[in-house]
Amino acid sequence: MQTTPQERDVLEDARHYLDRVTSVLGETARELQVEAEELASEASWESLFGELRGMLSGGKLVRPTFVYWGWRAAGGEPDGTEALVRAGVAIELTHACALVHDDIMDASETRRGRPASHVRFAGEKGHLTAAESAHYGLSAALLLGDLALVTADRMFIRGIADDPNVGHDRWLKAFDIFTTMRIEVTEGQYLDLVESTHDMTRPSTALAIASMKTALYTVERPLLVGAALAGSAPALDQALSGYGREVGVAFQLRDDLLGAFGDPEVTGKPVGGDFREAKSTYLLATSIAEGNTEQARALRALVGNRVIEADEIETIQMLLRDTGGEARCIREIDERLSAGLAFLDAGIPSDARSALRSLAEKMAFRSR
Repeated sequence: MQTTPQERDVLEDARHYLDRVTSVLGETARELQVEAEELASEASWESLFGELRGMLSGGKLVRPTFVYWGWRAAGGEPDGTEALVRAGVAIELTHACALVHDDIMDASETRRGRPASHVRFAGEKGHLTAAESAHYGLSAALLLGDLALVTADRMFIRGIADDPNVGHDRWLKAFDIFTTMRIEVTEGQYLDLVESTHDMTRPSTALAIASMKTALYTVERPLLVGAALAGSAPALDQALSGYGREVGVAFQLRDDLLGAFGDPEVTGKPVGGDFREAKSTYLLATSIAEGNTEQARALRALVGNRVIEADEIETIQMLLRDTGGEARCIREIDERLSAGLAFLDAGIPSDARSALRSLAEKMAFRSR
């Protein structure tokens, strides 16, 4: 879907803020390395912090973007504040942790077109046995994720220390939302793990996972963090929550479709990864639920195999279409998008309302 010149203009309003977030992310990685080198002069620090810099660069900054527009929706000034920048940095650090740990759990080989962190770390230890190097890679990646997560708290706390313009009550509200976000995504990840061991995931459970792992984490809570820092009222929080929950689920459902049918050259990840990992997606769950006995049996037999040939991927894709699962997923995206946009009423400033509408449409109809 094309955006109008006005929508492109309001999205550019966030550019200065996102540039500041990117800059502080780079400074944070450098600061951590300097601190480590002061404790011990080790050449191996470069491997750890080089990987951290890689994880903190090249992302789309979706979550800080919603932090910014939550701030603007609550009447915050376009330039933002230091606390707002720190909040965006904290959420990106949390996201880096989530990506590293998610790749471990899913045994993913790549991330953003490059080796996943645990794979790259393992590759540094070619003198070890395959099992030993793999264990080293997993261990180092776990620590990298933990480092990003604890540094996120430091960044958020520095926001209030460095910015006297944001009151203590606003900061506490924002930090509580930030903490809740991390609890929810961890619980959602656990539920996803549990469901991966079941023969069939119910569509309702798949939607619950999409809400906890994506909608709350990617859209709703970041919006509310930004709004809280600007002093939002309960009515606005409720509207932003409704918008964020619906649009966030639409975002995840689009991700499921891209994982099943997307172009690897565009998405940066191989097609069929969700099939190998037996991901509890709504696309797969509704295909099994709505397909006939033979179709459901075929999907169960193919999905979850760590080695899936190209022709088997094509068979799964055909089944997802023939059962009506793909079409149902597309309808669900449209319904969620419409429901989310309905929350953008006149109580939100026009520039923020226009930006949030454009962001929702971009997330629901993206190709990568």
